[in-house]
Amino acid sequence: ITKQKVCLAYSGGLETSCIIKYLLASSYKIITFMTNIGQEEDFGAVRAKALKIGASKVYI
Repeated sequence: ITKQKVCLAYSGGLETSCIIKYLLASSYKIITFMTNIGQEEDFGAVRAKALKIGASKVYI
């Protein structure tokens, strides 16, 4: 059985990080995305965090 995929708008904050864990526990494959709109953000750190928590892919 293939896991269903879900795409999550990921901020790197506590709430969306907890949602990754919740979706994993519900047997989803998580793909996250974050949009660069000029904010000062360490996108490398956000990518690493999402992958460490359990996202299968991260798009920025």
